[in-house]
Amino acid sequence: MRLTRLAVTTRRRRWLLALLILIAAPGLWWRTPLPPLDNRQEMKVAAMPLPQGCCHLGPMKLEAAWRLDSENDQFHGYSALVSMRQGQLTALSDRGYALTIRVDAPVPQLVRMQPSIGNDAVLKDNRDVEAATFDPVSQHLWIALEFRNGIARHRPDLSEIEKFVFPRQMAHWPKNTGPEAMVRLHDGRFIVLSESFSSGWAEQRMHPGLLFPGEPDEKVPAAEFRFAGPQGYRPTDMAALPDGRVLILMRRVVWPFPPLFAGKLVMADPAAIRSGQVWRGLEVGSFQHPMPVDNYEGLAIVPNSDGTVTVWVISDDNQAVTQATYLLRFKLDPKDLPKLP
Repeated sequence: MRLTRLAVTTRRRRWLLALLILIAAPGLWWRTPLPPLDNRQEMKVAAMPLPQGCCHLGPMKLEAAWRLDSENDQFHGYSALVSMRQGQLTALSDRGYALTIRVDAPVPQLVRMQPSIGNDAVLKDNRDVEAATFDPVSQHLWIALEFRNGIARHRPDLSEIEKFVFPRQMAHWPKNTGPEAMVRLHDGRFIVLSESFSSGWAEQRMHPGLLFPGEPDEKVPAAEFRFAGPQGYRPTDMAALPDGRVLILMRRVVWPFPPLFAGKLVMADPAAIRSGQVWRGLEVGSFQHPMPVDNYEGLAIVPNSDGTVTVWVISDDNQAVTQATYLLRFKLDPKDLPKLP
């Protein structure tokens, strides 16, 4: 009799425990299924109104500005920008996706959205593309991944990675502030900049930099130097002008909650880089209202037939409601740039 009552009591306790679990954690049993990924090839484009005579970034004239958006789950987070085909731009995101758009029409038009590295199941740590550069002769695209401190050579259609290297001189760069800006120079050398401050928080100007004699390789050492930028600003992208000088896009967080940003453009001459020394740039201008001001992380330079260049800039919205994906188009005559000391 005692065993029967004990068994009944035990069963009641188990049922009560199961009922409590069901009440306390209903999501374990009645969770709504996750919606399928949205892969629609659609993009919304909204022209940003600009006042008469607006705007300039130093000697650069802002010709047009657009806000881009899409319901596609591959959209957002663009941290690099390259021009690989006439009339097109490709933006690469820190989530491992690429956005290709036509820019030879009055309004940007979507070409495609696609993965740029790995697959949807790969962690962000393995897909955090922060910099890219392209060689129009060899048709090679190089991308730099921040968390891995590595550089991959890609096919221009992004179908396959041909080579992946982890330069030992980048191995000690902080994972979250690793290779953030990269450019292939016209002579085949590569510059890579970290967004970390090499001198610490006391003096936020110096950033670790590497100058590779050719394509980045684990077996070939690079010249190590420090890049001096404006106080508190970090390099986010870099592109070469036709005359060999480079423009460096820089960004500073001015208020973290919600994040607000300040941006600058700096010019520097790669011919001045010396191993173990400081490479200094010259500030060209600042992003200021009434032009859209956001977290600009992508920069591309496209030469024009009249000797001018078109400078494209794209922002990383971090998938935040307080930020947006802006695409800006500037016109620049390189002769109007200030002379470097």
